[in-house]
Amino acid sequence: MNITELLKKDIMILDVDASSKEDVIQAMANRLDQAGRLNDKKSFIQAIWERESGSSTGIGEGVAIPHAKTSAVKTPAIAFARSKAGVDFDSLDAQPAHLFFMIAASEGANNDHLQTLSRLSTLLMDEDFRQRLMEVETEEQIIEIIDEKEKEKLGKEEVSNSTSGPEILAVTGCPTGIAHTYMAADALKDKAKELGVTIKVETNGSDGVKNRLTEEDIANAKAIIVAADTKVELERFSGKQVLQRGVTDGIRKPEELINTAINGEAPVYQGDGDSSQASSSGAGKGFYKHLMNGVSNMLPFVVGGGVLIAISFFFGIHSAEPDHASYNEFAAALKAIGGDYAFGLMVAVLAGFIGMSIADRPGFAPAMIGGFMASMGGAGFLGGLIAGFLGGYVVVLVKKLLAGLPKSFDGIKTILFYPVISVFVTGLLMYFVIIEPIAWIMSGLEGWLGSMTGVNAMLLGLILGGMMAVDMGGPINKTAFTFGIAMIEAGNFGPHAAVMAGGMVPPLALALATTFFRNKFTREERDAGKTNYALGAFFITEGAIPFAAADPGRVIPSLVVGSSIAGGLALLFGVGLPAPHGGIFVIPTVEGSWLLYLVAIAIGAIVSALMIGFWKKPLNKK
Repeated sequence: MNITELLKKDIMILDVDASSKEDVIQAMANRLDQAGRLNDKKSFIQAIWERESGSSTGIGEGVAIPHAKTSAVKTPAIAFARSKAGVDFDSLDAQPAHLFFMIAASEGANNDHLQTLSRLSTLLMDEDFRQRLMEVETEEQIIEIIDEKEKEKLGKEEVSNSTSGPEILAVTGCPTGIAHTYMAADALKDKAKELGVTIKVETNGSDGVKNRLTEEDIANAKAIIVAADTKVELERFSGKQVLQRGVTDGIRKPEELINTAINGEAPVYQGDGDSSQASSSGAGKGFYKHLMNGVSNMLPFVVGGGVLIAISFFFGIHSAEPDHASYNEFAAALKAIGGDYAFGLMVAVLAGFIGMSIADRPGFAPAMIGGFMASMGGAGFLGGLIAGFLGGYVVVLVKKLLAGLPKSFDGIKTILFYPVISVFVTGLLMYFVIIEPIAWIMSGLEGWLGSMTGVNAMLLGLILGGMMAVDMGGPINKTAFTFGIAMIEAGNFGPHAAVMAGGMVPPLALALATTFFRNKFTREERDAGKTNYALGAFFITEGAIPFAAADPGRVIPSLVVGSSIAGGLALLFGVGLPAPHGGIFVIPTVEGSWLLYLVAIAIGAIVSALMIGFWKKPLNKK
């Protein structure tokens, strides 16, 4: 859809009478309504303001593009207004806006208006184009200039599309698929644009694979960057130069990755026919990827089961016990679903997906069976980890031993030889060698942690809380979180109380800092800070990542100090947490004083906020 199909003379205001953002929006909405483009002007204006509340559509350079998609729009349209004097539109560069384009999209329409918005934003970055729009005197000239510029833009896109495709490709992915995946993708795209390199990025997020790389993309690309800490399909890149790094390198070192790929310095990837082989860059990195594949697939069982257990406690601590006076059948059902079934499968699922990451589908069954044996035999979380790696590498060994069989056996290897031999070997090793000593170690660890009080407990809390803030969703954070889950599974709720307290502090601290030290943050950061109140309250540590990436030298140490204090105080106060996730939602279920737990989190957040506020320098007003 072309811009001039939506932009007409009857919805233009060449000299808008407005002295504020509110005046501009009201005037443009009035013009759309008078031209018959709206069903309900009041609802449309409300939708515009709802969009503005997320972040200002004043994109800078004197331009604002307020927009909304709502049933209040009768006919899709773009209104235009101009103010030569300029209006404060809360623009990202804090400068007055002169050119206003209001996009009105109808509910249920396709996404053409989003493509139009993207193209319009691109055109308006041209200074000469903006200047011409400021100088013309008639509505006809406005349409003529926009139509001419858009045709020029589309012509360039056609030339670009006729080439062999993007110069380089990239794939990003993190264990949880929420924050790091998309931050790495954005960082690579932004840096590629800055360097004049064409790039296409596939994201492996929590909602599945998006912008998937095609066979044609791969065939024509110079090199592929894989910035991922989780399982990525690599066999499709066989014979191509592939640079494999962690997802944090995609966020922090995009220029280095792109230059390495463009300069032909990435190694050639040699596949082995395994279409689901995981990305790996060395033994240590491979170990972490396999572990995180297990942890990320286990999380739904942990979170779902843990929160259901927490809800059951609302009916009383003993409400699930049939012989107790406070027994409640619904509470007992919740605790059984969450504890007996979801938590009962947790270790087996962890092991199964570690094995699958190592050896693809043949590794799933022996690893999962080994994990279930560990869970039932008292070896717990640690036994499950061992079972996952054991099952996976047993399959790798079996594959190598059977590699010399004639091709006529290929079908029967997968459905008979691999599962029978690998389950037999893994099961025997778990039964006779591993379960008993690991169960003894887990029992000793549980007893040792249970005996910790006072200063000793506080030291453990300091370490676990601080680990949650070091990389906020990365390997160190996940190590602490995994340890906390293991302790819950072992019946010790204290360590995870420190873990969750430490994980809630970073976003809460940034929310406080952006509120009380406004001159130290940009308008965009202050807007992001508001959302961190909610992210912190619900234990989503990743909300602090953009701030840490922008100023790691000041922000990360400040957050580590506050998170350590929160974790240490939580254990010093004798708090225990039976639910692995949920933030403020599960705080009423804590063992010990929930009020002191909130105090520990608040103190940690305030300390970090003060450190950030006093340490960061005021923004240069220019």
